[in-house]
Amino acid sequence: MANLTPIESEFATSEDAAAYDAWFRAKVERAMASKEPSIPHDIVMAEMQAIIERARHR
Repeated sequence: MANLTPIESEFATSEDAAAYDAWFRAKVERAMASKEPSIPHDIVMAEMQAIIERARHR
């Protein structure tokens, strides 16, 4: 187990980094293999902008 410094990585150990990498890659692979319809970029951005605006007005 190699300890990592904050300059090298956001993870404390190389094992933590490898575990995150494996989790992230699996998540991306599942998303790419999904048969769910994709959401167009402009719709996602409009929804995110609405969330930001609501948060500003609180």
